[in-house]
Amino acid sequence: MAIINNPKYTQRIQHHLAKYPDKRSAVMPLLYIAQEEYGWVNDDAVSEVAQLVDIDPTQVRSIAGFYTMYSEKPKGRYWLHVCCDLACALRGADELHHELLHELGIEEGGTTADGLFTVEHVMCLGACDRAPMMQNNFHFVEKIGGLTMDDLRQFIARARTSDADLQQLMEEWRNAVNEYVSKV
Repeated sequence: MAIINNPKYTQRIQHHLAKYPDKRSAVMPLLYIAQEEYGWVNDDAVSEVAQLVDIDPTQVRSIAGFYTMYSEKPKGRYWLHVCCDLACALRGADELHHELLHELGIEEGGTTADGLFTVEHVMCLGACDRAPMMQNNFHFVEKIGGLTMDDLRQFIARARTSDADLQQLMEEWRNAVNEYVSKV
């Protein structure tokens, strides 16, 4: 695995490098890509990002260590954050969180045996009007009226297919939500 010279990431990497007059400014979006590939910000991820932006790996590691959106330990391929803040809790997020953990057979912060899913509760994702909701690798998984366990079962089933790609999975979810919204 690698992000450098990987056709899967070439266009996204070039897009981020081109956005900034100083390519060092692309460290954070490139760390997202590396985390997507490796599941966490490991030594290879740090080295590759440092190479892409021509800075010392220590600088990349300090950025990754500062921000909570980067994991410095292995996580599942799909890092699910269930919002359990007050607005979501009042609309059933705590129950949804517990059902999701039960469905996957893990505890809070745990990762499934197949290495696909890590589930953590978080505070306020800023989508109170669509509570309960969650993030998958920092992409909102939500719908008007809130998520149900049936929604999450469909999401999990699709993610478990061998051909599932994060970008494709999230695009399918957005299309399903848009179809749902058009019927409401």
